[in-house]
Amino acid sequence: MEPTPPQVQPRPRARGIYLLPNLFTTGGLFAGFYAIVAAAQGHYADACIAVFVAAILDGLDGRVARLTNTQSEFGVQYDSLADLVSFGLAPAMLMYHWAFAAMRLDGPTPGKLGWIAAFLYAACAALRLARFNSQVGQVDKRWFIGLASPAAAGLVVSFVWTSTSLGFTGDALRYPALAVTVAAALLMVSRLRYFSFKGGGPRNDRVPFLAVVVVVAVVVAIAIDPPTVLLAFTAFYALSGPLYWTWRRLRRQPEVPA
Repeated sequence: MEPTPPQVQPRPRARGIYLLPNLFTTGGLFAGFYAIVAAAQGHYADACIAVFVAAILDGLDGRVARLTNTQSEFGVQYDSLADLVSFGLAPAMLMYHWAFAAMRLDGPTPGKLGWIAAFLYAACAALRLARFNSQVGQVDKRWFIGLASPAAAGLVVSFVWTSTSLGFTGDALRYPALAVTVAAALLMVSRLRYFSFKGGGPRNDRVPFLAVVVVVAVVVAIAIDPPTVLLAFTAFYALSGPLYWTWRRLRRQPEVPA
């Protein structure tokens, strides 16, 4: 009787990463890094545009991963780190170079207040991303808890972009810039609800024709005057959370866990 040959164990499959969605994430990371460099060199409008480019790429990488079925834990973590650079550090450094650096001319205490506000924004963006990652799968996908970091970054950089296009300098608007930055930072770590535009499931993949018309109108408006229109949209979205909370309080509706 011949001996049974030993069973050959299959070779472990090499672990790799998916290239296509991570290329979009890398592009967003590069845009955020470029925004930091441009802000340090005084090219504030270019820095603002770079942050919005990062936001577009950030919206594409997840959709590309879902369409090509290439989601991975690596991609999720890489996307969060890229978001921290593009929507946390880049807007904070932009605000510091554009407005907060001039606050040291008002004295040592206002000078410290400037860089503390910039750090507060970056720290709140990191906390917002960490909370989102820890609660993913546990919250209602129709809502964001706290202002999303790309929306907060859009509010901050559109304020800078609009002010620059209108001929204002950061020195003249350093205290309004301080208020906008601190407000955006606190909204990120708040418990306010913001509509996520993600819908509730596959049945919501189809949108009504009116939604397409609205999207086209928004694109046309942005093309006419990008900084002003983007500031109006981001400011309205940032205010939608407190307004929705106030509306629920006035109607005395019970708070439903998100």
